[in-house]
Amino acid sequence: MRKVLLLALVMSAGHSLMAQPAVLSERARPEAVNAMLKDRLDNLLPALMRETGIDLWVVINREYAEDPVYLTLVPEPVFAARRTTMLVFFDRGEKGVERLTVNRYPMPGYYEAAWEGGDLDAQWKRLGDLIRERNPKKIGVNVSRNWAFGDGLTHGMHERLMAVLDAPLRARVVSAEELAVRWLETRTTLELEVFPHIVALARSVIAEAFSEKVITPGVTTTDDVAWFIRERYAELGLPIWFMPYVNTQRAGLPCEASTAFCGSDGVIRRGDVLHTDVGITYLRLNTDTQEMGYVLRPGESDVPDGLKKALATGNRWQDLLTGEFAVGKNGNEILAAVRAATQKESIQATTYTHPIGFFGHAPGPIIGWWDNQGPTPVTGEWKLRANTAYAIEGNVRVPVPEWNGQPVQIKLEQSAVFDGKTVRYLAGRQTSWHVVR
Repeated sequence: MRKVLLLALVMSAGHSLMAQPAVLSERARPEAVNAMLKDRLDNLLPALMRETGIDLWVVINREYAEDPVYLTLVPEPVFAARRTTMLVFFDRGEKGVERLTVNRYPMPGYYEAAWEGGDLDAQWKRLGDLIRERNPKKIGVNVSRNWAFGDGLTHGMHERLMAVLDAPLRARVVSAEELAVRWLETRTTLELEVFPHIVALARSVIAEAFSEKVITPGVTTTDDVAWFIRERYAELGLPIWFMPYVNTQRAGLPCEASTAFCGSDGVIRRGDVLHTDVGITYLRLNTDTQEMGYVLRPGESDVPDGLKKALATGNRWQDLLTGEFAVGKNGNEILAAVRAATQKESIQATTYTHPIGFFGHAPGPIIGWWDNQGPTPVTGEWKLRANTAYAIEGNVRVPVPEWNGQPVQIKLEQSAVFDGKTVRYLAGRQTSWHVVR
């Protein structure tokens, strides 16, 4: 299995963004995904259950009304729950975590089948019996007021669960929101081997899109480029999790200071600054990337110095932000610190950084919003842990001398991992402009 994982790493180090990293065939992907899943179930889940104090976790789904965590817990190729699917995790201490499925369709090798009948009432009774036999101290269920990722148990399923538990067991039912978030936000060693390659794939298509191969100044539109990006990913068999978009800025058309998204859509002209935001899903991991490009004017052979300085200022903002990362700090504390640091250096910056992983906008500490630079309840209060990944996202506004002092907005977003001590960009970061010649 490890060999299959390593096939996805051909370009993980020292890659050229103009090169196209390898993409596994659809048939080869399940083995790679399932190797990472088995590792997570065997090694990560027991530690997280003990960390959060839950000795029995129940994840219950109905077909096409799946819990957000469900597809991260089951092997490929699974696209949906079947009928009513119940997963049970019970911590037996030194014997490890028992993994059971109470489901008409078993998952051998990952879960032991504890029931395979066809009667729904009998299925619920069996779940109640299993829980009663194990007599857990805390029964974690995915209900949460604050986290969508911890709120996957529907009202109807919750009612049925409580109906098959006696009063003493019902009193032990607690929210598993912390366990759900910790499961989703934590990246394993195997995943961090593969993740750089996935981010490199995303960045390589941006480099291709922001080039003369795709853009003819005066003809090509921003929509043309956005659809090129979408179709290019489709050719590679890489799903997107939101529609890519492309926009422009140019001298004489200043951005509004109140928004993080500025510029005029339409035909791309020489002298335009380009920006895109794209995200793909591959081997169950997501990217979220924003980068900048420039279309040379007639007679220009390089990007104007003012724009180079602006991008360097964006990189400085990134450094100030990631320099504040530390285990135990929460998102609000990091936001306040980076705001103070940028103000001290007279950098006009807006920070809106978020976790990334099984979801593009994943659970974990939120570090600002593009439209709110104040503290965020709950999600902003979540503390940083080691081995978590982030889209380092935000923008800076920098006056450009060549534009008669008009500001340009440098909007950057690069995927990175925090190992508990340092932040490492998974496939580098943009430090020079994409150039359309």
